[in-house]
Amino acid sequence: MSSRISARISAISESATLAVDAKAKAMKAAGRPVIGFGAGEPDFPTPGYIVEAAVEAAREPRFHKYTPAGGLPELRQAIADKTLRDSGYRVDASRVLVTNGGKQAVYQAFATLLDPGDEVLVVAPYWTTYPEAIKLAGGVQVDVVTDETTGYLVSVEQLEAARTERTKVLLFVSPSNPTGAVHPREQVEAIGRWAAGHGLWVVTDEIYEHLVYGGAEFTSIATAVPELGDRVVILNGVAKTYAMTGWRVGWLIGPSDVVKAATNLQSHATSNVSNVAQVAALAAVKGDLSAVERMREAFDRRRKTMVRMLNEIPGVLCPEPQGAFYVYPSVKALLGKELRGRRPQTSAELAELILEEAEVAVVPGEAFGTPGYFRLSYALGDDDLVEGVSRLQKLLSEAV
Repeated sequence: MSSRISARISAISESATLAVDAKAKAMKAAGRPVIGFGAGEPDFPTPGYIVEAAVEAAREPRFHKYTPAGGLPELRQAIADKTLRDSGYRVDASRVLVTNGGKQAVYQAFATLLDPGDEVLVVAPYWTTYPEAIKLAGGVQVDVVTDETTGYLVSVEQLEAARTERTKVLLFVSPSNPTGAVHPREQVEAIGRWAAGHGLWVVTDEIYEHLVYGGAEFTSIATAVPELGDRVVILNGVAKTYAMTGWRVGWLIGPSDVVKAATNLQSHATSNVSNVAQVAALAAVKGDLSAVERMREAFDRRRKTMVRMLNEIPGVLCPEPQGAFYVYPSVKALLGKELRGRRPQTSAELAELILEEAEVAVVPGEAFGTPGYFRLSYALGDDDLVEGVSRLQKLLSEAV
């Protein structure tokens, strides 16, 4: 008897980050004082001027109808202008596809580029959605593993060691989710030149471009390495920069043939993104970055607090992230130790124990391709952050 669910869809894993967040919220609804470090979602409201633009759009009859599947023309132009402003990459509006959030941009990029058996180099730790999108597209993920000793930065030598004749795409993400790693310009240039020299496509996710701290700087590989030419696809969106996770507006920028093909796919999958959300995104990308800067300052403060407090826990090693709003500490030294009558052998087991005993939700490294680590988001209020990490300190200091 054939399975009720196709093998293709059955092979997809649930989003681990959303699963942890859902469990934390369910426990909280049941009356338990859970503090969740799981979801990568700013705790700020969407700026008021963006909300007002959406309210006005909802009253506009033309936005009650279908609009072009590839996005409102004025939004596509604004995204092109914003890309030039923020990363120095000049692109015509016709090469922009507006998508239902960044995840749709990720999937459509791989669905458009990959044939069955094509290999994609993926730097681990990686965001949980990338493997599933590659798998759905028929591609083969090849992990290039980094760790805390290099600040989770990948080298050209590591990439070259993983390359085969089936390698078609390099997925490059800086700033990184889950590690917060930001590659310096010279390393971005070296990686881009290596990819160009081997005729590889580069898919680069730039959604955390404005969330960098200290002396770190965001560098777009598309701008830094013009010799990549028309073999680079940029993914981005408004979710993280403008606290608009629920509005579901992302985009894909690429060569004309890729954008046309991806638009054809989207025309059958979803048609146009919600017009009200597109108008909100238009207000966001056309506006200044003052609201973004206020959020970035808060994230920076929380980043420093979390790193300091985690590194005070025996057995925890937490590099200081330079971007995004996550830390990715190693907890390998705690595995196998006795804690509240149990000996967790994996970071997944330790995360489960922490949720039960300390009522703190973290995402284990298994979700990101590197067991032995946790991802914690610092996109939550200062008081909750301190309380949550204090609970971790108290519990984990008992490990023997």
